[in-house]
Amino acid sequence: MAKLDGLRVVITGGSSGIGAATAIAFAKKGARLVLAARGEAGLKDIARRCGTAETRVVDVTDAAAVAAFAAEARDLMGGIDLWFSCVGVGVVGKFHEVPIADHARIIDANLTAHMNEAHAVLPIFLAQDRGTWVNMISVGGFIATPYAAAYAASKFGLRGLSQALRGEVSKHPHIHICDVYPTFVDTPGIDHAGNYTGARLTLPPGALAPKTVAKAVVRLARHPRNTTVVGAPAIALKLGQLAAPNLMAAMMNGFMDVWSARAPKGADSAGALYDPPEGASGPDAHRRDPHRGRKTAAAAAGLVAVAGLGAWLWRRR
Repeated sequence: MAKLDGLRVVITGGSSGIGAATAIAFAKKGARLVLAARGEAGLKDIARRCGTAETRVVDVTDAAAVAAFAAEARDLMGGIDLWFSCVGVGVVGKFHEVPIADHARIIDANLTAHMNEAHAVLPIFLAQDRGTWVNMISVGGFIATPYAAAYAASKFGLRGLSQALRGEVSKHPHIHICDVYPTFVDTPGIDHAGNYTGARLTLPPGALAPKTVAKAVVRLARHPRNTTVVGAPAIALKLGQLAAPNLMAAMMNGFMDVWSARAPKGADSAGALYDPPEGASGPDAHRRDPHRGRKTAAAAAGLVAVAGLGAWLWRRR
C-alpha cells in the first residue's frame, strides 16, 4: 500500500490487540498518531514501537472525557482524517450465570463508548467536510454468540449504529462510516475477558493475526468501504444470518456446551472488565496455529452455507 505521510489518525483501544497492531501499521506508513486507552503502560509500549505517537489515558465510557480528548487530538494535529474506534471487552458464560453488572459493563464499553466517540468526532468531520470513522465490530455483529449474550447485543447494536450514521452523512460524500468484522483474532483480549464458564478460555483453530486486521483498517484510509469482513466471506455471513439465524445460534450453543465440559478447568473472574491489565500486553497473544487458518476459514464458510441451504430446504418443506 502507498505511504500515508501526514495522515492524522486517532485510535482508541490502542494499547493492545488490534488497536495496537493498527497503530504500528499506520506508523510504518508515515501517519501521525494519537492513541487512547485505559492503561498507561500499554500505551507507552505501543508509542515506543510506533517511534512517535501522542498518548492519552482516556475512559471512553465517559462521554465528556471523550469529547475533550477529540478536541485535543484535533488541535494537536490540526484536524483528524481517520478515527478508529477499537475499544472492546468480553465476558463468557451462560447469560443467567454472569453477573448483570458485567453484562452492563460490556454494553457500556462495546456500544455506548463507540457512540461517545462517534458523537465527539462527527462534528469535527462535518466542519472539515471530510473524514473516516472506522467502527470495529466483529462477525458477532452478524452471528449471535451464545455464552456471550451481552457481547452479541453490543455488536448487533454497533452494526445498527453504523447504518444509521451512514444514512445521516449520505449527503457528505467525503465522510465515511466503515465497519470492520473480523473472525476470531489472536489478541491478549482472551486473557482480559471475564469468564464464568468454569473452564480455561482458549482460541479456536484458525484465529487471525492482529496485523491481518490492521492491514484491512489501514487500507480504509485510502479506499473506504461500508463493510469489510476479515477471515470469512461476507456474503456467507449475511446469507447465513438471513436464512438460519436461530440454527446457527443453536449450533454454537451446542459447541460451547461441549467445550466447557471438556476444557481444562479455570477460575471464574471478571477479568479486565473494570480495571486495565497491569503492564503492557502488546498486539499479539501468539496462540494461533498459522498452518490451520486457511482450512478452518474454508470449513467455517462451508458450515454457514450448509446451514443456510438446510434452512431453505426446511422452509420449502
